[in-house]
Amino acid sequence: MISVLSIRLKRVILVFSLIAACVLVLIGIGTVEISSSYYNKEMISSGIQSLTDKFDFSYLQPGNNGSYNLWNMKSSTLEQTGFIIEPNNVQFKFTNPLGKKGTPQEIQEQNDKRYAQVFDKQITEPKDFDIESIRPPADPKKYKLANATIIALVRNNEASSIGKTIRRFEKKFNDKFHYPYTFLNDEPFTDAFKSRIAKYTDAPMEFVTVGPEFWKKPSFIDETRQKVEMDKLQAQNIAYATMESYHNMCRFYSGMFYNLPELQKYKYYWRIEPNVNFYTDIKYDVFKYLQGTGKKYGFTINLYDIHETVVSLWPETLRFLNLGNNYKYVNKNGAFQWLLEPHQNPKKNSDTGGYSTCHFWSNFEIADMDFYRSEAYNEWFKHLDRSGGFYYERWGDAPVHSLGLSLFADKKDIHWFRDIGYFHDPYFNCPKSENTKLCSAGRFSRWDHLNDQNCMSSWIDYSIDDLDKIY
Repeated sequence: MISVLSIRLKRVILVFSLIAACVLVLIGIGTVEISSSYYNKEMISSGIQSLTDKFDFSYLQPGNNGSYNLWNMKSSTLEQTGFIIEPNNVQFKFTNPLGKKGTPQEIQEQNDKRYAQVFDKQITEPKDFDIESIRPPADPKKYKLANATIIALVRNNEASSIGKTIRRFEKKFNDKFHYPYTFLNDEPFTDAFKSRIAKYTDAPMEFVTVGPEFWKKPSFIDETRQKVEMDKLQAQNIAYATMESYHNMCRFYSGMFYNLPELQKYKYYWRIEPNVNFYTDIKYDVFKYLQGTGKKYGFTINLYDIHETVVSLWPETLRFLNLGNNYKYVNKNGAFQWLLEPHQNPKKNSDTGGYSTCHFWSNFEIADMDFYRSEAYNEWFKHLDRSGGFYYERWGDAPVHSLGLSLFADKKDIHWFRDIGYFHDPYFNCPKSENTKLCSAGRFSRWDHLNDQNCMSSWIDYSIDDLDKIY
């Protein structure tokens, strides 16, 4: 009795023989007619397509037994492009497109050199938009604002520290435009807090009490398991491991804040934090820059995460992408190589199932909330939330935002605000610019031993197609 496998192999050989014959015939026609206008490059392509359309290749797709797919060379595709995006088969691979080699220390030295080289260049403002069209108005009261707000999640006892930030922020940017502030707190703001903040700005202010439906942990979280897992993290000296309010904050900023009723009226936001500093006089409307270019997200600092806090974040994300038709959400021009880079901190990559842990430091964000409100991001966040990782681990909003953006947005729509000098202890973004004062150009951290946490060179190398196009 002839086996099914034998029949399938014979059909495969027959099909490929017919295709090869067709190609040879069409090439022959093209050769004969090469000097005439009759020759058309598209003829070969259309001829092959018409042939293949007449055959049913469905039997060549992998079956339930995982048989090899002879028609679609997946392994080759993965090696060449670094990804496969199809139903129930979403995979990513670091392909090392620049061929970097060496020990982690040698890779870091290469990356440090690259970082210093980039920051040694004198820059001005973005070149990919008409900046003159978004200069500060003579009278902020007559200026038509973009649909945007400044947001700050703060406690009543942080009036002084957020006040310092606002005073610096107003001087460097907002006293030119008067964008409104939205202050968020899971408890009502006191009159003392409100009156103190009013001293720092003439811009409109709104004080929002975040309701428990946005703030408290979900009822399905197993508190016994949570305590066990958090005690493990605390034993590893992971900051805020047992502080539930910190877990609440990470979950809130990851997937809840943009749905607050008070923020529904806005499209863009700029997130600020207590005790941060700005070193650049920003002479253009950053919100209208995002609006005019169509970009989704802007950051200044890019670093590795504490890998113990995100052990299952990437595996859980892959699990989501391989469910149903969720593969459709992946943007094929995403920042995949940056997400996967394994060389500078290989243990982080290994312990998280292949995630580099590179992320945008979210204490500075200028972004489009409609990206978070999209079906792709929302469905993914709901999957992450149901897994419990915000409480059984310590998933931060920074890696969550970064994974979501790198998977669901085009990498060209993620903007490095290279021209904005910024500091959140202990890290800097300090450009070499006439508009930047009081920070050392190219300095990454107050402490040199933290330089191995700098992921900016990977972003430059793997996610920016033309470094000189924008600055």
